[in-house]
Amino acid sequence: MSTALLEDTKLGSTAGRLYRRQNALTGLAVGVGLAVLGWFISLNTVQSNENFGTDMTVAVTMACWVIGFNIGIGTFNAVFAWVLGHDQSREDELYGAGVGQGRSRYFKYCTDHKVVGTQYLILVFVLFFVGGTLAMMIRTQLLTPNSSFLSPQTYNAVVSIHGMCMIIATIIMVSGPFANFIMPIMIGAKDMAFPRLNAMSFWVVVSAVPPLLATFFVGGVNAGWTTYAPLSVQDGPAMICFAITIITFVVSVTVAGINTLITVLTMRAKGMTFTRMPIFVWASVIGGGLGLYAMPAFLLAMTLMVADKATGTSFFVADQGGSGWLWENVFWIMGHPEVYVILIPPVGALMEVLSTFSRKPVFAYKMIIGAMTGVAGLSIMVWAHHMFTTGWAPDLAGPFMLTTELISIPTGIIFLAAIGTLWRGSNWVRLPMYFGFLFIWNFIVGGVTGIYLSDVPADNYFHGNMFVTAHFHYTLLGGAMIAGTAGLCYWFPKVTGRMLDERVGRWAFWLIAIGFQVTYLAQFYEGFKGMPRRVANYDPVFQPENLVSSIGAYVLMAGWVVLLYALVSSWRNGAIAPANPWSAKSLEWHTQTPVPLENFLEDPLVINDPYGYGGVASEQIHAVFGAHGHHGANEGDHA
Repeated sequence: MSTALLEDTKLGSTAGRLYRRQNALTGLAVGVGLAVLGWFISLNTVQSNENFGTDMTVAVTMACWVIGFNIGIGTFNAVFAWVLGHDQSREDELYGAGVGQGRSRYFKYCTDHKVVGTQYLILVFVLFFVGGTLAMMIRTQLLTPNSSFLSPQTYNAVVSIHGMCMIIATIIMVSGPFANFIMPIMIGAKDMAFPRLNAMSFWVVVSAVPPLLATFFVGGVNAGWTTYAPLSVQDGPAMICFAITIITFVVSVTVAGINTLITVLTMRAKGMTFTRMPIFVWASVIGGGLGLYAMPAFLLAMTLMVADKATGTSFFVADQGGSGWLWENVFWIMGHPEVYVILIPPVGALMEVLSTFSRKPVFAYKMIIGAMTGVAGLSIMVWAHHMFTTGWAPDLAGPFMLTTELISIPTGIIFLAAIGTLWRGSNWVRLPMYFGFLFIWNFIVGGVTGIYLSDVPADNYFHGNMFVTAHFHYTLLGGAMIAGTAGLCYWFPKVTGRMLDERVGRWAFWLIAIGFQVTYLAQFYEGFKGMPRRVANYDPVFQPENLVSSIGAYVLMAGWVVLLYALVSSWRNGAIAPANPWSAKSLEWHTQTPVPLENFLEDPLVINDPYGYGGVASEQIHAVFGAHGHHGANEGDHA
């Protein structure tokens, strides 16, 4: 059956079976119901034990919520059907992919990778809104040295959840929306390798959000986003909610990473060799593979911590033989590779932007792939530089310092390739390129300042102050998030079918660019002066820098709000987008907009790399479209 016919298929009244009666509301109802049941049972069986009662009750309640929500939304339907011996029919599969359901499919367990990508995009907006609101509460508190806007305990809780909310958002901001929506089309696939697992990865991470927000209602997390032991095991039941969030999130990321790798390895179009894959595909594979190594360590740390608090084990309880150093090792075995799990996919998206708008092939294509692989490999080895000041393994400080500095080499190669792509290109400066230029500036600052932190004497001074805060915000917010925004502006027409309002977008860009520099350059200066981070009140000597930083933060937040307005208004009322508004070369721009259910009306045949600008023979795709014609693509888009 052709893709065109699939879109118009009339499904029987029994297609989808139980899925027909399930959506986000049934997930919410079953999740809340099972959570209440778990709370009641655990309260009446373990609450009398004053050592473990509260933590155990919260653990059972949050676990029941996650399981119940996913039962209610339909995550486990296929498993239950298989156990009962009921195979899915073709009509069931089409219903599961959202055929004939209109907008309601975005609120259901839908297996179409484009729907999943769009769902991830909305979730990322929500997480950034929550994290950004908490950030503004932090900067409002720090306007004056002895502000009473937040109590010290509330401030600690806000800092903790701001940090983890933004980390979760940045991990999935590109690998969620674009590795789902765009990447399969880029390789000529009809869908992801495991569509049901793909839908599962989204709804599982959705179920992790309420426990994270619930921390505010059970006392707040006072151990920072890194939740170092022994602070975490001494904290209240909010730590259990925090841990359930992380455990659930890691399950989602692991499932998504496996799906990405298998999709790329097994579902590429005919002629799509590894050396013809776009950089973004490589970045998705490398980032996803690195996540498979790094993220389970976080799950292990949180599981052991829950065991300590809820069942009486002593992995991190010092007076019972546990060790806080164990936590730090396990956490940073995840934590430093996680920076590159965040960073590599947005950089891959950025390289697509730079090539398209400079009208040049990506400079040093194979060296970029090697450099990304090198960054991923070296990131596994440098976790211990986060512990230079703990006294752990002092004899290894030199090798770890060297390894940390070596990671700047492949990072520098990627930067040289980005600049080489722009050099002497026919640069077409549209909104995605604005954010591309800003990324280059921000990440140079973030990268250079990171080198200081790989030096033991310098790290002894900087590690606990605002210099580190400025550094990692230049890297993750100014680097990864800005690159991700460039990708969002670039693929917005393909995802939404509408053109982004670039006039409003440019206003947003300048607010973001100026606000960011003011905010975090002031924090570098604070760090040089010695202001500690994660403090609700500070010495008045740091007040001028904090005032400047907070003003910059308000400008920065205003920029993001204006950009959100541009995105939402354009999504609703923007000009209809042609199939290939940028005259780009890679496969996602060579199918119609909106994208059909199975992506291409005919299977594509890849005959070249996606970056050969300059001639007809350089097009990546060759396909026989027959009577269907170009289906909305710009003239000349096909070989």
